[in-house]
Amino acid sequence: MAEIKLENRIMKGIGGFYYVATAEGLVECKAKGIFRKKGISPLPGDLVQLEQEGDSAIIAEILPRKNVLVRPPMANLDVLFIVAATTEPAPNYLVLDKMCAIAVDKGITPVIVATKTDLCSQRELVEAYAKSGIEVIVAGREEEKALERIREIIAGRFCAFTGNSGVGKSTLLGRLLPKLHFDTAEISKKLGRGKHTTRQVELFSAFGGLIADTPGFSSLDMERANLILKENLQFAFPEFEPYLTACKFTGCSHRTEKGCAVRAALEAGEIGQRRYESYLAMYEDAKDIKEWEL
Repeated sequence: MAEIKLENRIMKGIGGFYYVATAEGLVECKAKGIFRKKGISPLPGDLVQLEQEGDSAIIAEILPRKNVLVRPPMANLDVLFIVAATTEPAPNYLVLDKMCAIAVDKGITPVIVATKTDLCSQRELVEAYAKSGIEVIVAGREEEKALERIREIIAGRFCAFTGNSGVGKSTLLGRLLPKLHFDTAEISKKLGRGKHTTRQVELFSAFGGLIADTPGFSSLDMERANLILKENLQFAFPEFEPYLTACKFTGCSHRTEKGCAVRAALEAGEIGQRRYESYLAMYEDAKDIKEWEL
């Protein structure tokens, strides 16, 4: 795969200033006032056009976006690596499924990375996604093969790593990019979570692609900031796709309707029970969301 386009891409934004990669190197600039009037903010990952204004460069145009994540704020993401520990903290499958669904809904490929496999077996986590179409990479301490697979995925793509605090995200990034320093604090045993000192999204070139170092954020914040309509939720579960056109009734919610092909696939073991239960829980949350709320 060809290397990702870096030129005219926002690598970081802080305090109203944006740092844009150009053929001449990283350029500090501000955005035209028209963006503020339109309620648009340039984001890390945006491809932009620059204009010269006196001695300074300014962002004159934001090119069409593939997608936008509100929190953490970035645009044009290709892959979301969702880091999940096998223990300390134990996997919360509903949260993992929500993160995967948000990614799929936005045209982002989710990839789950299992960590702390030296402390607890990854079997349950791997089996939970065996029929989902979502790749699970087992990243134990000595598993260079897993790191190599992650590098392959990063090549030519813009990627981010997310996960609950304490799952080892920064440790994983440190193994992938030992020359870069990601500050972390020791996990708080009392709270059961860690702290990350990064305060803004920043993009780094690596392995022919881009990696976003994302600020500390809670899964709850991410869920609230990236809502999915109930009509679209079925499409955010890749394993449902082969069955969606086979349901007896148009507009099937795949919950209680007779002749539902998704539920038939569930009963036949083609769809995982745990994933389906996550779908039901997410549907309950989504059924009262209106399109204007997004």
